[in-house]
Amino acid sequence: MSNDPFDLLGIKPEFDLDMKAVEARHRELSKALHPDRYAQASSAERRMALSRAIEVNEAFRTVRDPIKRAEALFKKLGVPAGEMAEPKPSPDLLMEMMEAREELSEAARAKNIGKVHQLATSMQSREREVLLSLGKGFQAAGENGEAARKLIQYLGELRYLRRFLDEVTAIEESAAG
Repeated sequence: MSNDPFDLLGIKPEFDLDMKAVEARHRELSKALHPDRYAQASSAERRMALSRAIEVNEAFRTVRDPIKRAEALFKKLGVPAGEMAEPKPSPDLLMEMMEAREELSEAARAKNIGKVHQLATSMQSREREVLLSLGKGFQAAGENGEAARKLIQYLGELRYLRRFLDEVTAIEESAAG
């Protein structure tokens, strides 16, 4: 069994994926591995199908999430990825994110949802730019691990942007509740 989510799903290892096609492929595999199809099979075959279904679902979760998808592509290219393996973010990024979080915190305390939305829109725009840079970078790197290694800073930035947007979601849910 492969641990490669792209291999498990039978899709091309790319950052920019047609998610509708990936979802269709996942449904197709899930249907083929559904426990009802193995009701009359031996217990070993049922366990194997269940195990494979779990792997397919995990592979789908991986490729659906841009951070996990990028990590899987880096791994495939022999580039260490993951928060502990990546270089430290630039001081400029850290300062920028700290200031943005402070601004978000102040807006939340003041219950200024308009400001929260404004900050979210700005970070979502930045997230789109980073995703675009990752997509173009992976495409240009092809199977060249050294070329891909230069993209790792985008992954770190994406993590910070995602955490910020998660905080926005928590603030919005709290305000709505």
